Amino acid sequence: MCSSGHSPPLGPVPGVYSCTGTEQGGCPRSGRWEMESGEPSSPIRNGTNIPGTHPGDRYIRHVASGDLPIREIAPGRFVAEPAEPVSILGKAWFRLRRAIIGRPLHTAEAPHQRIGKVKALAVFSSDALSSTAYATEEILRVLILAGTAAYAFVVPIGAAIVALLAIVIFSYRQTIHAYPHGGGTYIVTKDNLGTGPALLAAAALLSGYVLTVAVSISAGVAAITSAFPSLYPYRVELAVTAILLLTVINLRGVRESATIFMLPTYAFIICVGALILLGLASLVGIVPTPHPVRHEVPAPSSPLTLFLILRAFASGSTALTGVEAIADGVPAFKEPQAENARTTLLAMGLILGFLFSGITLLSYHFHLVPNERETIVSQLARTLVDDSPFYYVVQAATALILFLAANTAFADFPRLAYFLARDRFLPRQFRFQGDRLAFSTGIVTLGLFTSLLVVIRQASVSALIPLYAVGVFTAFTLSQSSMVVHWWRSANGSLRHLSWHSLVINGIGAIATGVVTVVVVVTKFVHGAWMVVLLIPALIGMMLAIHHHYVSVAEQLRVTTDEVRRRLRFGLRRSVAIVPIASLNRASLTALAYARSIADDVVAVMWQPSPSREKCCSNAGVRLVSRFP
Repeated sequence: MCSSGHSPPLGPVPGVYSCTGTEQGGCPRSGRWEMESGEPSSPIRNGTNIPGTHPGDRYIRHVASGDLPIREIAPGRFVAEPAEPVSILGKAWFRLRRAIIGRPLHTAEAPHQRIGKVKALAVFSSDALSSTAYATEEILRVLILAGTAAYAFVVPIGAAIVALLAIVIFSYRQTIHAYPHGGGTYIVTKDNLGTGPALLAAAALLSGYVLTVAVSISAGVAAITSAFPSLYPYRVELAVTAILLLTVINLRGVRESATIFMLPTYAFIICVGALILLGLASLVGIVPTPHPVRHEVPAPSSPLTLFLILRAFASGSTALTGVEAIADGVPAFKEPQAENARTTLLAMGLILGFLFSGITLLSYHFHLVPNERETIVSQLARTLVDDSPFYYVVQAATALILFLAANTAFADFPRLAYFLARDRFLPRQFRFQGDRLAFSTGIVTLGLFTSLLVVIRQASVSALIPLYAVGVFTAFTLSQSSMVVHWWRSANGSLRHLSWHSLVINGIGAIATGVVTVVVVVTKFVHGAWMVVLLIPALIGMMLAIHHHYVSVAEQLRVTTDEVRRRLRFGLRRSVAIVPIASLNRASLTALAYARSIADDVVAVMWQPSPSREKCCSNAGVRLVSRFP
């Protein structure tokens, strides 16, 4: 067909034709058609370009029906595979994507992408476990402002944080019990407190996830530069490279990222656990007394006050970041999902408590002093094993888990963005899954914003920490408060049917995390928390504006049953038209009306995640086929 819309003559000889007509605008009906190759008898080859049917279509691709990449998966059911592009650039991009991301996965393969408890601990706990590498250091960094005398409060602050950890762990176990198919903070808050608090929780989590990646990657780079000081000037470049690699890994899908992350997570647990046991053995005289690393103690610059102690507690509370990830990621577990998630959450709590309390106790015992160029974990390792090969193993394991701890945010940020996009609070592109059934838009967005933040803050953990805990503990508080409301409503006003055990656990969790949120905001406001305090309302405003836009468009597209029947009432024709639609609205109605104008049998095919209720056009000459998993 030429640019004028005229078709070549039908005949037994297939080919790519061009016309030699002289009329303006293309080929006249009386024009002469010739084979472009000059060989009238040559057949059309698979993938040959032929002119399109519309003015904007210069060429379309011709693929013989027998050569289409379609395979039968069941009697009468076929799956179409994507065809490889024919251009050089198209082929190069296609093959590069396959090499980096992997082959496309079908939606039916989604259940096989779920993970068991062992892999889930690596995926969802890496953030929380890795925070032990810098949480104690942040406590010491605040207390040292009052001199070494303030070290007397290191152990009490650590004990208070472990108690808070226990409260939060048991609170989220109740959340998983109440929401066995996924109890993310946004969903729980929306169900029980309403849209406003839910958007506050979502904004807090979105900012928290970005900071999680930034802090984890920066701390990982610090572990590398502690072992190799010559790399310190290149810390920003190292951090951005690590974020890029994590983005690519997560674009490959959940299951493959879990396999990649297993080794670093368990290597960190074993190495740091062995280091702590070695340190405890030295305390009781089982092994020779080590020689602690000594750094210069800065002169006191602040008096030892309650405010300073609370600020140190707020800094150390970063050890709890990422605890909620398992409750948010229940759908990623294998069956039974809820039970596996609760077990994994308890295991993570026990391991996290042991690692954090061990590092805190040994740091206090050896009077380790925080230093900009060497982390506390590095100092502890050198104190116990000197510069032996095991020191470098510990540093490597610490750096790896800190890099990969950001994967918790890469797992939860896209999922939260999906829920927000589903509810029309973020652009609908965040709902789309990529070739590997991962929410690619959310993954790429997180990578871009985190890279920008790392560059601005020069990959400095101490510069990022003040921004960190505000969003995390705001989300904790809203989630636990929502669960209190949930248990009260589930009893239907009857005290006899009220689950007092669950209500008390979540109530204590709400009070404890609420107090910590206030402490974090007050003590860290002038140190950078003000930026998050301003950012969260800005994000809420953005989401409300997006929602208003989508609601406005939906109102303009809404149609009534009578209007559907009136516009789709046409004369019969001997043809069939199939129209794929996303929903029944004014835009899709226009397409269906056109289909009715050219065909007597119109089939509207709608893909829905659940059975559709939009059956109003079935009496207007259109059959609606609603397909759902």
